[in-house]
Amino acid sequence: MTSSPIELAQVSKSFGAVQALRGVSLTVAPGEMFGLIGHNGAGKSTLFKLMLGLLPATSGTVRVQGVDTASPEFRQVRRRIGYLPESFVTYDNLTGLEVLHLFADLKHVPRSACAGVLEQVGMSLAAGRRVHTYSKGMRQRLGFAQALLGDPDLIFLDEPTNGLDPEGIADFYRILREVRERGSTIVITSHILAEIQDRVDRLVIMHSGKIAEQGTLAQLRSRMVLPSQIVATLRPGTADQLQAALAPLDGPELRLDGAKATIACQSGEKMAVLAVLAKLALDVTIHEPTLEQLFLGHGGAHVHAH
Repeated sequence: MTSSPIELAQVSKSFGAVQALRGVSLTVAPGEMFGLIGHNGAGKSTLFKLMLGLLPATSGTVRVQGVDTASPEFRQVRRRIGYLPESFVTYDNLTGLEVLHLFADLKHVPRSACAGVLEQVGMSLAAGRRVHTYSKGMRQRLGFAQALLGDPDLIFLDEPTNGLDPEGIADFYRILREVRERGSTIVITSHILAEIQDRVDRLVIMHSGKIAEQGTLAQLRSRMVLPSQIVATLRPGTADQLQAALAPLDGPELRLDGAKATIACQSGEKMAVLAVLAKLALDVTIHEPTLEQLFLGHGGAHVHAH
């Protein structure tokens, strides 16, 4: 049986009187893309550092690739982990290729692998330029390249699309798909929730150092009971018929604006509402609750839909 790449059991972390993590338990499956979201100060960065073995837990256990991060053996495991921090800082007077040579040496990866990952992230033409000439987006691509060195089995990405333009973001997720196809497990955080909501297999919502919710997006939608929004363009003269047809259903909330009808309803009412609209509407669009709405339901802030 294959062990889980990440297993946390009742993990807490304190910094003096400040408790950054409180009884966090989670498991990430092999090959999974796992999302980690939360407001600033929710404990995401601390959790990342514990999983990378950069900080010890105050209590509980953290196992990565089957090895306790507090054990001496974890040093070998860390070399098979890719990590892109939120702010990738390196030596500005080195060239991009020289930076990768440095990381390759630290990871015990052949320097010959560096040119390939630079090409993979679209940085081949800038490989010989010094980093101080790079734009923010180019620095982020370089950081992504070092995270991919050595074809890691497990990759941690902290706000990985910071500084990337739309084309760069599309390239990033294309490369990530290729990495996943090779079987790598990925843990990702992002403030741009619309980017990750259709890409992660499961996710955790952190709040005040604890896990507020975890599961698939569908599971979170079901548990939090947020309504779907159905927007319909009505046939002429059917608004009164729609109101009458929805009245017995009791639950749906209807807003009318001329020929446009917006209906908020729970998942159990959706098919009944659609059956009514099939007779009265020219066009129907369904908007399911977004990850941003789920996050804000747990007191999240400082996030962006786009």
